[in-house]
Amino acid sequence: MHGYGYPPQQQPKRRPSSATLTALRVLFVALTLMSCGFLSWASLLRLATVTRKGLDWTLMVVALALNAGMFAYILSTPDNEDELTDAQALVFLGWLLCTVVGTITYYLYAEIRHYGPQYGYPGPSPYAGHLPPQAPAVTPATPTPGYGYPPPPVPPADPVRTPAPPPPAVPSPASPQRLDQVRAELDELSDYLRKEGGSQ
Repeated sequence: MHGYGYPPQQQPKRRPSSATLTALRVLFVALTLMSCGFLSWASLLRLATVTRKGLDWTLMVVALALNAGMFAYILSTPDNEDELTDAQALVFLGWLLCTVVGTITYYLYAEIRHYGPQYGYPGPSPYAGHLPPQAPAVTPATPTPGYGYPPPPVPPADPVRTPAPPPPAVPSPASPQRLDQVRAELDELSDYLRKEGGSQ
């Protein structure tokens, strides 16, 4: 009943504006820094929802586990700073720095790479607001004959400029008097030619 038809056309990917992307990047980096790395999983969650890659989801889960481990480590250390050893402080600082720096670096790298032109998102054009939109070119449809029927007549492109051909000249019927006159002239011509041919 139904033929193959045209394949469904994919909607082009819409790239958010550069200002929106910059604002989101600043927001998630500041959130990671201000929370001392405890909310680093939020930037990885945003990255995973944008890219939809398994690696990004895995890294978000790892960041959550690292934050939970860091929180448990803080609870296990003594509350008094005098009782805190240098080794415990170095472990906490190293854990914090690795989590914050690693999360921010990977988040910025992966998101900038995701919205680059090599992944189907056109880069922002400096002339984006200055060019008028172009109308798509429309090709005229050509009539195709179908199932033994002749194609419909195509009207001329410009009837004003194409001159009409002159009508064919219709010979007027000859009158009987004219026919008699021609017959008599032909008889005289044939008699004359016989005489000339006989005298030679």
